[in-house]
Formats: sequence, structure tokens, C-alpha cells
Amino acid sequence: MLRFDIPPVFSNVIRWEAFLVFCICLIALFVTPWVLLILPVQGFIKGFFGHHKWQGHKENAGAKMFAAKILFIAGSVASTLFLMGSTRWQVPCTAVLIFAFMEWAFSFCAACYVYGAWYRFFPSKG
Repeated sequence: MLRFDIPPVFSNVIRWEAFLVFCICLIALFVTPWVLLILPVQGFIKGFFGHHKWQGHKENAGAKMFAAKILFIAGSVASTLFLMGSTRWQVPCTAVLIFAFMEWAFSFCAACYVYGAWYRFFPSKG
């Protein structure tokens, strides 16, 4: 459902969080994959409880919470694969790294486009 019941979030928060996710993925790929365990926690908190408010222009919180839920899923998959001893954890980690970089550097949120397209094709019944 489209989230108009929660206030928009400030863009500075989104860029900062994307930068942190980008750094965590870099550390996971090049130093230690144990930091992957942070991503599902971060995605769960942002996706199900929302964002903190700083300054900057406001953006749709629903789309950003949807993106955070995707982070939760991708982080959980990467963490589970790593804990199972598979090297395939690098695939979701690299995907998250790329999308976090695009959000952080260019303010391009791929999940926000998916979020909007989903509700154009499947409008809420509420």
C-alpha cells in the first residue's frame, strides 16, 4: 500500500544511509564478510519502523521504506549464504553495493521506481 500516512523523509538521511550501506558492502567484499550481519538489521529497522529526520528536501517515505525492505531481504540472503559457507554471498552484496552507490552518489533510487511501477499496475484497494 502506498504510504501517505507517514511523513516524508529528508533526503540527507537517505544519502547518509546509502553511504553507510555502500561502506558496509565494501568492507564485506574486501575485509570481512561478518559485517554483512549489519545489513538485515539496518534494513529491518528502516523498512518496518521508518527513518530519522534531518534536514534537506523531503522524499516519499513509503518508497524509501520499500527500498529498505529490499535491503533487509538482500542482506538476509547474503548473510545466510555467508554463514552457510557459500561464496555466493558476494552476488547480493555486490548488487546492494551498486544500488547503494547510485543512491548515495546520484540520488537515483531504483527501488523507488519499482515501488511506483508496482502501484501503477496493482493499485491499492484501500
